[in-house]
Amino acid sequence: MPPSDEVLVHARRLTKRFGEFTAVNGVDFDVRTGEAFGFLGPNGAGKTSTMRMIACQSPISDGELTVIGMDTRRQAPEIKARLGVVPQEDNLDGELTVRENLEMYARYFDIPLAVARKRADELLEFMQLLDRGRDQVEPLSGGMKRRLTIARALINEPELILFDEPTTGLDPQARHLLWDRLYRLKQQGATLIITTHYMDEAEQLCDRLVVMDKAEIVAAGTPRELIERYATREVLELRLADAVRSSLNGRLDGLADRIEELPDRFLLYTSDGEKALEAVHAREVPIESALVRRATLEDVFLRLTGRSLVE
Repeated sequence: MPPSDEVLVHARRLTKRFGEFTAVNGVDFDVRTGEAFGFLGPNGAGKTSTMRMIACQSPISDGELTVIGMDTRRQAPEIKARLGVVPQEDNLDGELTVRENLEMYARYFDIPLAVARKRADELLEFMQLLDRGRDQVEPLSGGMKRRLTIARALINEPELILFDEPTTGLDPQARHLLWDRLYRLKQQGATLIITTHYMDEAEQLCDRLVVMDKAEIVAAGTPRELIERYATREVLELRLADAVRSSLNGRLDGLADRIEELPDRFLLYTSDGEKALEAVHAREVPIESALVRRATLEDVFLRLTGRSLVE
């Protein structure tokens, strides 16, 4: 189901301060009904603080924020009743069974037991956990616990579902299964907001996204728009011997729109990687290996937020 023009989350000059520290600095964004909207950024960029304000778990310090047409300052309980929240860390009750985790959580929303049981059946089937309903939570794999946490967030049939780093710590198979479930939710008309630092996840799931860095939004658009705006169609990766690197004397200059030197390789951003590689050979630059690939959202992310490690 394609996104509509109806705005489900509206933020203007949204700010979050903790004492003297500003975690979110005057950001603007809109999330439309039926879309998957992403927040990308390095650790400490402000993604989780923004999500906590949307979830009414943390009051806004300044600006304007409405969720499902309601003001988060005045109508937090009403908003929470219509949200599904999947936190970074699974907080399931390890002393209960898989099914009991869902049925107990339904009580917070005053859902009748008969209705809760029916929804639990549907959600366990949807999350491919139906045969685990009577199992204790603790022995489950990380991927199963994550799917159960998502099932729990759906028990109240929310209009908006928030996913904070949904696949962190999962193996590739578990991640891809979770991506499939999230994609199916979106097909059914759900509105998703996702924070992630996995670029492939954002490309797979998000209709639109914003890139946050140092508490601000530094770019916004669809994944394809951002790649076209901040990268090139292709990237040529070159690995050179140390002796060659130290004696290049500008022999790579002018072969690409932009050249980035990394400790282990050169990245040549260009519209035609094969043509750039031919030019490298023509200049008789000895190479250890070469790879031509399509530009990705990761190239955009690293250009906008830098490659230095943020602790």
